[in-house]
Amino acid sequence: MARHDREPDPLNATPTFDVAVIGGGIVGLATAWALVNDPDRRRPSLVVLEAEDRLAAHQSGRNSGVIHSGLPYAPGSLKARLATDGRERMVRFCEEEEIPHQRCGKLVVAVEEAELPRLDELERRGRANGLRALTRLDGDELREREPHAAGLAALHVGETGIVDFAEVVRALGRRVRAADGEVRTGSRVMAIRREAGGGGAPPRWVLETRAGEVRATWLVNCAGLQSDRVARLAGHRPEVRIVPFRGDYFELVAARRHLVRGPLYPVADPALPFLGVHFTPTVDGSVEVGPNARPVACRHGYRGEGSGFGETLRDAAATLGWPGSWRLWAHYWRLGIDEVVRSASRTAFARAAARLVPEVRAADLVRGISGIRAQALDRDGRLVDDFRFVFGDREVHVLNAPSPAATASLAIGAEIAGYVETD
Repeated sequence: MARHDREPDPLNATPTFDVAVIGGGIVGLATAWALVNDPDRRRPSLVVLEAEDRLAAHQSGRNSGVIHSGLPYAPGSLKARLATDGRERMVRFCEEEEIPHQRCGKLVVAVEEAELPRLDELERRGRANGLRALTRLDGDELREREPHAAGLAALHVGETGIVDFAEVVRALGRRVRAADGEVRTGSRVMAIRREAGGGGAPPRWVLETRAGEVRATWLVNCAGLQSDRVARLAGHRPEVRIVPFRGDYFELVAARRHLVRGPLYPVADPALPFLGVHFTPTVDGSVEVGPNARPVACRHGYRGEGSGFGETLRDAAATLGWPGSWRLWAHYWRLGIDEVVRSASRTAFARAAARLVPEVRAADLVRGISGIRAQALDRDGRLVDDFRFVFGDREVHVLNAPSPAATASLAIGAEIAGYVETD
């Protein structure tokens, strides 16, 4: 379908796009691709604005690479629906792009008697969410699949897979560019305002970026760690605040990778949106262990990659100034201390991993990547469990899209594209 040419701005020759997507992570690029790849509409002129000098700089390039099945999510939730749909879309996309991936399955293991009812609930949810490759295993059957694992029972989830999501992002970027979309890195959005279109045209968004000014009829905010701030720049007062949680990964040393054959998970605490320390083989042959989930001051505060003092101070003030933060910490302070200890101590981290694989010792672990989870927190101190999208007048804001957003990204993109009207 022919491309719709961008209109020159009569004042400064700045082109006006149909759509500006803020964020060059997997959700932003998947949304951009859905918009330019819809055969039932005129192809819009589109620009993706990424703050960093490369795509997939944050969550999309700093994760365990699991294509999630949709097992643990509440039936009927956005996470359940979009992860299930997105999982199949992701596998097809990887096949088309020849991106290395595996449909390897995973095991969710109940180590203690108290976890068995939660395993039952996971099985119920999985079947309600349409999973067909679910198998309940007793302890002996578990050890046939994973000889070094400990547990009383397990669920084998055949739909789970692994991939390098950064490769997926790069492939999406190539597709968007091939469809005449623009993908601009180094284009952090500093200010947003609305101006009249004139001559009966709709109003336009004016985005001031570090690389120049951009105008667009539609604004789609997929800014991840900065999504709440972008929403405020656009004139909103979101009822959530992004509170950063850092996940630190270790890796098994090469000589100990045989301890794990496939992804191995504990039974997660249903009160928290975190999965707990688990084992994940990757497509390059390594085995990741983790992550933990500890609160940090800075939204870009990766281990060994310090942010500037000003950025850290601003992020810390944003977190401390949000009433939900204090209510969360008052309820979970013991858990928070445990997470900090695990982050600082390889021995403590190994102890957590040994619940699933008792032979793991501190000497078996080496430091791996760190990632920051963009977790939305409401005023009452509740961690927002489901995806959260806010739809407005020619604007969409993705205000909570942590895991399984990478798995669900192509479905999320299609969901957002269905709302954006560019004809």
